[in-house]
Amino acid sequence: QLQASGGGLVQAGGSLRLSCAASGRTFSSRVMGWFHQAPGKEREFVAAITWIGSSTYYADSVKGRFTISRDNAKSTVYLQMNSLKPEDTAVYYCTASRVGQVSIRLGASDYDSWGQGTLVTVSS
Repeated sequence: QLQASGGGLVQAGGSLRLSCAASGRTFSSRVMGWFHQAPGKEREFVAAITWIGSSTYYADSVKGRFTISRDNAKSTVYLQMNSLKPEDTAVYYCTASRVGQVSIRLGASDYDSWGQGTLVTVSS
């Protein structure tokens, strides 16, 4: 199971830090990722990190502003979001890859465990 938290209302230019706590089975040896979904839009890839944390990947729209990290001892993945823009407004979902997947993939169908989502609203 995955439990995301940390969303809220912030002004443009502000920062938020999302957290996602996972059960051991859902976290261990998995690629972890964040997606977001704005109203009326498809769920989109935001960022992902490999099990050891040696590799990360970001959507072009968030490069340089967002940072994904993980604490394997706490089975938690984080998304630090800086310089937020109104277009970042969405529900953010954390996700875990399928068992055995070791590389980062960008499609939602490549992930099979999803948290409940946390809403991020950025006002202009």
